[in-house]
Amino acid sequence: MNFGANYTPARGWFHHWLDLDLAEVRKDFEQIAGLGLDHVRIFPLWPLLQPHRGLIRRSAIDDVRRVVDAAAEAGLNVQVDLLQGHLSSFDFYPAWLQTWHRRNIFTDPDTVEAQAELVRTMAAALADKPNLLGLTLGNELNNLVAHNPVTAPEVDAWLDKLLAACHEGDPGHPHVHSAYDAVWYNDEHPFTPHASTTKGAMTTVHPWVFSGDCASRYGPLAPETTHLAEYVVELAKAWAVDPGRAVWVQEVGAPEPHIPAEHAAEFATRTLRNVMSCTQVWGVTWWCSHDVSRELLDFPELEYTLGLLTNDGTEKPLAAAYRAAATQHHPPSVRPQALVFDGTRSSSAPGGAFFEAWMARAAAGERVAIALADRADDSGYLASRGILELS
Repeated sequence: MNFGANYTPARGWFHHWLDLDLAEVRKDFEQIAGLGLDHVRIFPLWPLLQPHRGLIRRSAIDDVRRVVDAAAEAGLNVQVDLLQGHLSSFDFYPAWLQTWHRRNIFTDPDTVEAQAELVRTMAAALADKPNLLGLTLGNELNNLVAHNPVTAPEVDAWLDKLLAACHEGDPGHPHVHSAYDAVWYNDEHPFTPHASTTKGAMTTVHPWVFSGDCASRYGPLAPETTHLAEYVVELAKAWAVDPGRAVWVQEVGAPEPHIPAEHAAEFATRTLRNVMSCTQVWGVTWWCSHDVSRELLDFPELEYTLGLLTNDGTEKPLAAAYRAAATQHHPPSVRPQALVFDGTRSSSAPGGAFFEAWMARAAAGERVAIALADRADDSGYLASRGILELS
């Protein structure tokens, strides 16, 4: 398994792209590599890359290349997210999408074509980097659907076009997309489990314990909380058409006050041990590398203290727990038993009937797979997943 961190710069947060200081970036990367991690996920801001529909800034593209090179110097591989999009409660739109120019980012043809050109350009610019993992279209763009109404078929068309642009620019790397947990838990959400588990090179999951008030409902170290990431991995595997499709736990973290600081290290230890019990996990990327500075105002309180490291680079007990997990691999568990799921997304959300049933088995010490009801009679499919018994 791969273990990494979502890179939040110690100085300036993601606004560091405005006046990139590579010395600061190198220092941050050395600290991340010092935790024994092997990769980072970075987030150049869309308005800086493409401030006008007809303008992609070459200097901004070059800044991304320089950051990828700085990561290589520290021995780190890099995943590059593109359309930011949504980050830590803030939304970033280029000016040409706003005010009287307002366009739907998922359905306006000119906007989608401009996005595709940016994706294609960035992919081509990074294709020669030996430490590149690939591109993610953007961070949790499904957070923007409230202001950009879209249907599930329109989301599928948008994903298909932009992922194709990734491959046109760089056919040699695997490219993915990401979404927050409404994909799995919200019956009406236009980003669907099918899209998450069939489009892109692998499935990315962001199992946050505040989704569905999971940690608040059950407790910070309750089985329902510490098995959540494992559960979402298994849920993603159940939705996948390809039984061998890999899953990337692209974001997971210990947000205060849902996970009090005194419980963060133990939460991480249990969460990661449970994730490592799953097969087909590409890796885990913790959110996030460094705390957000208190000099930056108006963040939700939980955003300030998510880092493995403080702003001055001091390692937290959480970092020690993450390092230990990254160096103590455990073989995944055989899961011959599967719980049958009817596919009702709200039932699989924290508090839902299916969620409760699966977690009861986990609390009893069982490692249980998940199988969709419409595949329950497919003996070949079940055998390919090593499932021998359904309940």
